[in-house]
This record gives sequence, structure tokens and C-alpha cells, in this order.
Amino acid sequence: MKKNTDLTRREFIKGAAGIAGATVLASCGLSGDALEAFLQKHFKELSNDEKAEILKRIEDECKAKYGKEVAVVGTPAEEGVLFAYALDISRCIGCRRCVYGCCEENNQSRDPQIHWITVLEMDKSEGVNLEKANSYYEVDKVPQPDKFYFPVACQQCENPPCVKVCPVKATWKEPDGIVVVDYNWCIGCRCCITACPYGARHFNWAEPKIPTDELNPSMHYLGNRPRMKGCVEKCTFCIQRTRGEEKKYPKCVEVCPVGARKFGNLLDPSSEIRYILANKRVFIFKEELNTRPKFFYYYGL
Repeated sequence: MKKNTDLTRREFIKGAAGIAGATVLASCGLSGDALEAFLQKHFKELSNDEKAEILKRIEDECKAKYGKEVAVVGTPAEEGVLFAYALDISRCIGCRRCVYGCCEENNQSRDPQIHWITVLEMDKSEGVNLEKANSYYEVDKVPQPDKFYFPVACQQCENPPCVKVCPVKATWKEPDGIVVVDYNWCIGCRCCITACPYGARHFNWAEPKIPTDELNPSMHYLGNRPRMKGCVEKCTFCIQRTRGEEKKYPKCVEVCPVGARKFGNLLDPSSEIRYILANKRVFIFKEELNTRPKFFYYYGL
């Protein structure tokens, strides 16, 4: 009887790790659960049992590191849903509550500081002019006279250039339109950062720091679970909220004090997002690049 000699990628690497590769991986500090995480299959190839095992491992790691019970889910995309976002430029006051609400919800590093949303201050006389935009404005009161504000985050492109350049397929577009990153598969090459025309991807140059009392315990594997040094992260439309049973809005929508942010299902004809696209003056950021964002800017006033 012929012996089956076919090996999966994971089995091959584990075999190599068990022989010569073990020395190399050990020198990188990989052993035990860290080695298992490094060798796991691509997220889209995992069985339900394998996913459950990995989610439990991450929960245990978070509890050990932060001393806090957490729940990590891998909720898949729902059929008949294509998420989209709309932001009313005429209402945004530049208060940055969206920035810090996002930071708290998505377990972004406080030191070094990482923000998935950047708010640009622009002159009304100039219009949307990136060359004269100011992302470091510090004022006592907003909005400032003769200024308007232009928040930028991941545009969740239908034709995402970041996905095309990833050499290990660590980032991809989900069926509901959310572009995600598997932090365990990311090799930190930063090709996606170079490819993104919106500056929406962020690299962890150091081990991220999140105070235990500020850690959000409700996590998604492809979203707001704590990241590690050497991987890229980005906005995921708060996947842990928008795919959850309660179907919550992204945190930035919830905390906006002036109602400038809207979110919904692009495939639902009765949704608010469809009404905005049909009835408001819509602006697509860098439309000429044909990235086909699902993040729309509009003028509501």
C-alpha cells in the first residue's frame, strides 16, 4: 500500500521547526503557544473546531497578560450585507471624539500611541486640499472660524490596493466589504502601508501598551483583539460591534456629538446610507484612483 507523503504547509513548517528550524524559531523567542500561533493555518482555511481552539488560546493569553476575563469571537460576515459609511463634512466640528472613542473600543496602543482615525483641519477657502491640511491642530475651541474638518480612516475599498500587494495574503476583503488583517499572518513588511493611498494602515514599531482598566474585553479575532509588535492594523468598521448579535453602530458613529457619521447596509434599499447616496452631494475621496471606497463624504447642510 502506497504511503501518503502529501504534506500541508503547516505540517512541513512544523517538521522543519522540529529539526533545523527549531533553532531559528527559538532564537526569535517562539515556543509553546507563540510557536503554535506562528504555525497556524490561514484563518479562512480553519475549521470551526480549529477556530474555537485559537479563540480560546487568545482569551487565555489576554487573561494572563491583563488579568482580565475577555471574550474573543470570530463571527463571520452575514449574507445580504455590504457595509458602508457616510460622513457629513458640513457637520463635523473637529472635536476628535471619534478618534478617542475608536481608540478605547478597538484596544489601540496608548504608548506608543496609535490612532486609526486622523482628523484633518482645512481652510474653507481652499476646499479639500491635502497639501495645506493640518492634522496637528491644537485649539481651545472647535470648530474654528473659516475652517472645516475632514476625518480620514480606512475607506474599506471594494478594489483595495493593500490586499493586492500583501505577499502572504494576511489581509483580504470580507463578503460584507470589511477589509481585515490577520495579525498572526502579518509579517510586518509594510507593503500594504505603502500601497494605501489614504494613510489608513498603522505599524506596531513597539509592543503596544493598553492599561488593564481600559482594555475592551469584547473582541473579534479580525478586529480589536490586542495586537503585537511587528504587525499592521487598521479600522475594521468595529467588526466586533457591527457583526455582533446586537448589531451596534461603529463606536465613532455612536460618540459623534453632532450626528455627522452614518453607517448601514448598502444592499438595503431602505437604509439611511442608501438615502444619503441618492439624495445628498456625495464626495468620494481620491475617486480617480478607482479604489472604489465604501466610505463616502457628503454635504448635508
